[in-house]
Amino acid sequence: MADISPSPTATWFDWVKPKSTGRLITTVLLFIGAWVMVFPFIWMISSSMKPTDEVYDADFSIIPKTFKGFENYYGVIFEQPYMVFLMNSMIVCVGILVIQLLTAIPASYALAKLKFRGSSILFGTVIAAITIPINVTSIPLYIGLVKVGLLDTYFAMMFPFIVSVFAIFLFRQFFRGFPDSIIQAARVDGFSEIEIILRLILPSAVPAIAAFSVFSFVAHWNDLYWPLIVVQSQDKMTATLSMMQYHPLSTRTTGAPMPPPPSSPRRWSLHSFSPAGCSSGASL
Repeated sequence: MADISPSPTATWFDWVKPKSTGRLITTVLLFIGAWVMVFPFIWMISSSMKPTDEVYDADFSIIPKTFKGFENYYGVIFEQPYMVFLMNSMIVCVGILVIQLLTAIPASYALAKLKFRGSSILFGTVIAAITIPINVTSIPLYIGLVKVGLLDTYFAMMFPFIVSVFAIFLFRQFFRGFPDSIIQAARVDGFSEIEIILRLILPSAVPAIAAFSVFSFVAHWNDLYWPLIVVQSQDKMTATLSMMQYHPLSTRTTGAPMPPPPSSPRRWSLHSFSPAGCSSGASL
């Protein structure tokens, strides 16, 4: 006769119990590393809910003893033109991204699919330019903007980034995997090079474009160095730069969690495309 007695139900300990000592050590190390990475953000959120004197108190606690969250966030959002700062960041980041795509995609297509003298040297120059940081060119760019009177403008904030050599490299590597036979057939059918880019290359390059869009948008949203140099009025401040004008630490930590959210939905919505774009460019 078959045994129909009920099997013992699994407890929560059976689900979390490590299968080996090595896995237990790995789990503990990962937990410690995760806590080290998350704790600064937790501290920032906690400090934004406290009065200034409690932030500097030696007796630290995550939970505020005196809750000042409503007052702190109200002061950041309504007593300062914070919506203007967010709009400035959006204008700068979107403007930079659009111009970078308009310049990088045709250049990448030319390096990947067109045969002309000096293409290898030109591509080598692109690779070399990736190693040049903005700090190296900031002084001559600043002097040039001063002479033409374009400081404290959106153009000044976007100008150093209108050409992205990283985007040219990423898209060039991606476009190399596009079949040459399809391009040749399109040319036989009378397609111009612009039509080939718009109707054939771009639809297939969505993963690479999505991956680069995430990198570009987040990097320029968090950029503090260049706006700090060229912005001279409050009306042109970006969300990240505006943090420097909040003097009490509790007020500064109140505004600090607020700049990242506009970039977070963009990252989430493009998350499924980003790995494909990065891996396609790296595998060629």
